[in-house]
Amino acid sequence: MTQSTSPLTAELPPSSPQQPVNKVALDADSRRSRLREFQSHLLERMQAARSGSETQESQLGLLIGSSRWLLNLQEAGEIVAVDQISRVPLTYDWYLGLSNVRGTLISVIDFARFQGHGLTQIDKECRIVAFAPTFSFNSGLLVSRVLGLRNVAQMTLQAPDPLDQASPRRYLDSESQVWTELSMAQILHDPRFLQVGL
Repeated sequence: MTQSTSPLTAELPPSSPQQPVNKVALDADSRRSRLREFQSHLLERMQAARSGSETQESQLGLLIGSSRWLLNLQEAGEIVAVDQISRVPLTYDWYLGLSNVRGTLISVIDFARFQGHGLTQIDKECRIVAFAPTFSFNSGLLVSRVLGLRNVAQMTLQAPDPLDQASPRRYLDSESQVWTELSMAQILHDPRFLQVGL
């Protein structure tokens, strides 16, 4: 009598040589999925903070160069990954050029370089933080990294510089990290910011 082979005990075909490639693809998909989840969670928290009493306490933490900054959520627009930036000739090196963000061309400023520091090395952690629509100014700042929401109520306000009353407020967190307030409105009032041409 011929012995039948059960589908459950049948010999499996040899492993496909494509498995390593598929594993890499799955890992990349997993990373993209985690990034989307992080961005979605951050967006939800930003919207909740904007609509509630936390607006002044919850601010967006940014790493710009080696410095930590706090941005008022009311002044922040879209936050996007860095895509292709089209250079514009005869402009300062802190003016990186134009980028298409959801069909709108915005100018991209390397804020660290604008302040006189070194050029920002663009990598996968970098983001463009656009000005809020209320400013009616199609521009965004290149930042090294978005650090999530920070509660300034849990930080210590530092004494202002007596020689520079216009200097931004600075805070010290529980890990002794210094955070500086970033005002998009003040940036727009800086004459240098509006003069990108050499």
